[in-house]
Amino acid sequence: MINLNEVIQTNKMFEQENLDVRTITLGLSLLDCIDSDLEKLKANIYNKIVTTAKDLLKVGKEIEKEYGIPIINKRISLTPIALVGAAACKTKEDFVEIAVVLDKAAKEVGVNFIGGFTALPAKGMTKAEELLIKAIPQAMANTTNLCSSVNISSSKTGINMDAVKLMGTVIKETAELTKDSDSIGCSKLVVLCNAPDDNPFMAGAFHGVTEADAVINVGVSGPGVVNQALNEVKGKDFTTLCEQIKKTAFKVTRLGQLVA
Repeated sequence: MINLNEVIQTNKMFEQENLDVRTITLGLSLLDCIDSDLEKLKANIYNKIVTTAKDLLKVGKEIEKEYGIPIINKRISLTPIALVGAAACKTKEDFVEIAVVLDKAAKEVGVNFIGGFTALPAKGMTKAEELLIKAIPQAMANTTNLCSSVNISSSKTGINMDAVKLMGTVIKETAELTKDSDSIGCSKLVVLCNAPDDNPFMAGAFHGVTEADAVINVGVSGPGVVNQALNEVKGKDFTTLCEQIKKTAFKVTRLGQLVA
């Protein structure tokens, strides 16, 4: 049961401690969009995104209004495009075309960022993954809302040095092609190690193949809340500190559950 004191504490978190919902991210599977024809693939991807995510922005604003909770960003993460485009994309330019479609869809539904222009060559690199990686600089230069990521190693399989070498070139080229906008392309490009099965966090976001067709992820930002909680128990014993962190984390997490 929520009591008045908890309501007052939550209001204080919003007003004085910078608590907010940093993002609601729609994770979306594109596996059912796969086609060997590039034009059909692009159409399938665009239609899937704009159909499934058409109400994401509206619902987010409704939640903000109903609960008085600030939601800063609305985003989308997608199945790694190196997998989705493998059958249709024969050149890096083909992957750039898909990148442009993703950016167009993101703008159509009104999200801040769309992630999933991703390759996962942690152990070995397929031809499609190599083409996507080589397409990243031009993709970043031709889009504004797209984020890209590449997982190049894992503790289990080691480091893919071919991918490391290629990414060094790609990062430099991305910086060069977006230099007129302070090389912003690099701020939307993430090189990962030990990437999880699913990652909703931009700019390294991608929707894992083990996930459902569409899922909602909620990211809550509360460093000010945690800092205030720690100040309240300053000088007390370790058990008290742990209990304070646990209670604070529960309150912040419950906010995310409410939004979801």
